[in-house]
Amino acid sequence: MKERNWYWLTRMKQVKKALERNGMNAVVARSGEEARKKALRLIPRGATVGLGGSRTIQEIGLLDDLRKGDYRLHDQYAPGLNIENSREIRKKGINAEYFVSGSNAVTDDGKLVNIDGAGNRLAGFCYGPEKVILLVGRNKIVADVEAAIDRVKNVAAPMNAKRFGFKTPCATTGRCSDCASPQRICNLTLIIEKQKPKGRITVILVNEDLGF
Repeated sequence: MKERNWYWLTRMKQVKKALERNGMNAVVARSGEEARKKALRLIPRGATVGLGGSRTIQEIGLLDDLRKGDYRLHDQYAPGLNIENSREIRKKGINAEYFVSGSNAVTDDGKLVNIDGAGNRLAGFCYGPEKVILLVGRNKIVADVEAAIDRVKNVAAPMNAKRFGFKTPCATTGRCSDCASPQRICNLTLIIEKQKPKGRITVILVNEDLGF
């Protein structure tokens, strides 16, 4: 356990430097609890907050904090919403002051790689919110962009499709088949190589396996 923690902390510190070279802020957290507190310190009370789909922010309790806290949260996952209500809230979310999500993958040289079904999460990453805060477990760190795309399509996407109850081939086989399913969730790919303006995105790297 001690050696594993040393390995990941050492690697995350190197990724942190790479992200900073690419114009992003980066923070290393030793646990999900520490990451949750660091994220909340970045969001002022009363701020409007949008959400990108993220298992990670649910696992560390950040979503609950945002729901209960003094924020104007655009929560497309609130119980009782129909599809149209959820869609309208997503639109508001990508124009919020702060946008909170996870990232499917981050490379050793500081690139963020994400793949979406509809694209509201990617839109928030690119443009709109003044600040973007991404919570990223150590299991999302990969060598390069090729490995990142492979990870999303053959690890994250099958588990997410299974979680949502979708009838995609990957939800049965656990592997991507580049399907044409109407429920396909790998439709749009975003690779963030550099961030402009500098510091708009903050990545909190967490020394835990989180999300898919």
